[in-house]
Amino acid sequence: MKKLTVVGIGGGKAEGMTAAAFEVLEAAEVIVGYTAYCDLVKPQFPDKEYFSTPMTQEIERCRLALEKATGGSRVAVICSGDAGIYGMASPILELAPEYGVEVEIVPGVTAASSGAALLGSPLTADFAVVSLSDLLTPWETIEKRLEAAAAGDFATVIYNPASKKRADYLRKACEIFLKYRSPETVCGVARNVGRDGEETRIMTLAALMDYAADMFTTVFIGSAGTRIIGGRMVTPRGYRHE
Repeated sequence: MKKLTVVGIGGGKAEGMTAAAFEVLEAAEVIVGYTAYCDLVKPQFPDKEYFSTPMTQEIERCRLALEKATGGSRVAVICSGDAGIYGMASPILELAPEYGVEVEIVPGVTAASSGAALLGSPLTADFAVVSLSDLLTPWETIEKRLEAAAAGDFATVIYNPASKKRADYLRKACEIFLKYRSPETVCGVARNVGRDGEETRIMTLAALMDYAADMFTTVFIGSAGTRIIGGRMVTPRGYRHE
């Protein structure tokens, strides 16, 4: 059976990829992905054949990759972060039976993990992850998920917090959390994780409402127990100190 690999490339730099992800790209003949992600890996793998499509053409991209795989090429479909977390693993798996292609999924490092490490340890206890993008999910559904995460006192990671069309979505999310959390709740942001211009900032929930986030920002809203220790954002695991 023909085979295709879906792989998460972390932030796109070699040092941010897992060893397994790097090996997949080294062995691939064809790399398929979103245009910006292909541009990230081309300097490291210049001898590959690249096929890219812009945003909103994900299904066309998947079919192109599967067609290349049925032709016998060693194909890698790339995603930022992890392929199974807001990535391309699911559409590839949905379409693969039509092509008779075996799919291998190689994990990567999602921004929830890499951003958390930059900030400290905000996700040491139970946490939730919610995307504010309403391209595929209605805002009403996103609101319900935010409400549940806030009511459950989960430390919460927010992906896709803002765009030109969704400039006020992060503020709306903060308003939901303020119904259950103090304005002084410790929050953090990590921007351009694993890429040039990487930066982090720790702030309160009240300050987060006015933060100018973008699609390259990952937001961390702490639980009631999250605090700042040594300048780092920490959610205690609950181990007892003797």
